[in-house]
Amino acid sequence: MSTAVEVTGFVLCVAAWLLSGMALANDYWKVSSFSGSVITSARQYENLWHSCAESSTGITNCRDFESMLSLSAYMQACRALMIISMILGLIGVIASIMGLKCTKISSSADDTKAKMATTSGAIYILSGLCVLTAVSWYASRVVQDFNNPFYFDLKYELGAGLYMGWGAAGLSMVGGAFLCCSFRRTMKGSANGGYYDKRSQGQVYRAAAASEASKAFV
Repeated sequence: MSTAVEVTGFVLCVAAWLLSGMALANDYWKVSSFSGSVITSARQYENLWHSCAESSTGITNCRDFESMLSLSAYMQACRALMIISMILGLIGVIASIMGLKCTKISSSADDTKAKMATTSGAIYILSGLCVLTAVSWYASRVVQDFNNPFYFDLKYELGAGLYMGWGAAGLSMVGGAFLCCSFRRTMKGSANGGYYDKRSQGQVYRAAAASEASKAFV
C-alpha cells in the first residue's frame, strides 16, 4: 500500500512542477477588462515578464519589463517565489526518485528510502506554498485595483495563468502529503515486524550445564 501511495504522490508532484512551469511562462496572468469600457476592439494582458496588446486584427505587440528595479515590490516578490518554487520542485523530483521503493537508486534500505521520500514531500509542500503565495498575492492586487473607485487606469481581471498556478499549488501540496504519509506507513510496518540484527547470524546458543544442586534432586 505504501508503494502505491508513494507512486501516486510522485506523479502528482511531477505534474504540479510541470504545471508551475507552464503557469510561470503563461502570458495571461491578468487580462484587460471590458467592464464599463467603450473600446472593446483591443485587448491587453500581462504576466511577470512582459505586457502585450492584441488588436482586433490579431496583431500582438509585446514589451518586456526591462528594468527590474522599476517594477513594483509585489512583482519582484512574485518572480522570486515562482523561481524558488521551480528550483525546489527540481530538487524534489531528484529526491523523490531516489526515495521510491520501486527504484534501485541510492540506498536500498527501506528506512533510508522512506526518509528520502519524506524529505521530497516536505520540499514539494514548500514549493506549493511558494506558488500559492505568488499567485494569490498577484491576484489580490488585481482585484484590489479593479474594485478601487479611485483607480482610473486600465483595469484588469484574473487570467488563466493564475488559475494554473492555484492548480499547481494544490497538486504539489497533496502530492507532498502523500509522500510524507508513505513514510509513516513504512515506519509502522517496520515496528510491527520487529528488528533483526544481522550480527546475530552464525551464533549457536547452547544450554547451560546443570549445576550440582540441580543434580541432587534427580
